[in-house]
Amino acid sequence: MGHHRTAPAHPPVLRPVATGHATTRRDWLKLAWCSLGVAGAGLLASSVRFLFPNVLFGAAPTLSIGRPEEYHLGIDSRWLSRFGILVVREPGTLYVLFAECTHLGCLVTWFADERKFKCPCHGSGFGADGRNLDGPAPRPLDRAPVALAGDGQIVVDTTRKLGWDQRHQQDAHVAV
Repeated sequence: MGHHRTAPAHPPVLRPVATGHATTRRDWLKLAWCSLGVAGAGLLASSVRFLFPNVLFGAAPTLSIGRPEEYHLGIDSRWLSRFGILVVREPGTLYVLFAECTHLGCLVTWFADERKFKCPCHGSGFGADGRNLDGPAPRPLDRAPVALAGDGQIVVDTTRKLGWDQRHQQDAHVAV
């Protein structure tokens, strides 16, 4: 009885198990039509959205801010947080400045002891009339067109900005 060694058996060869059938051209065509249908439905849904108007409720483009006698000489910031404007009353005239720094749009703050508006973001400084005095601001503060309505109310147009070169225009200030 002799033992002789036999060569180890080879491991069995693993073959993939058939899952049903091979992918045919017809299957690819079905997939393409389904994808096209899904894309078309998405396009239709997003197109229907444009049939309904966007309605935005915000600040009115023109504001009635009271009568001139309600403002004392100097800077009045009562509308700053709500509308981003400052009312400036000087002897014989009243005008409105947009309080956005002309550098990057931060809201400026009035420092009465220095007689200067200052931007908290990058240090730009502006005089009481809006003229840029220091810092990176490239130009003075913008003015809002103002007018006196028939009932004596000051009306401010917030849709337009008047630059420094337009400060002498008729609608850049009101005589008070």
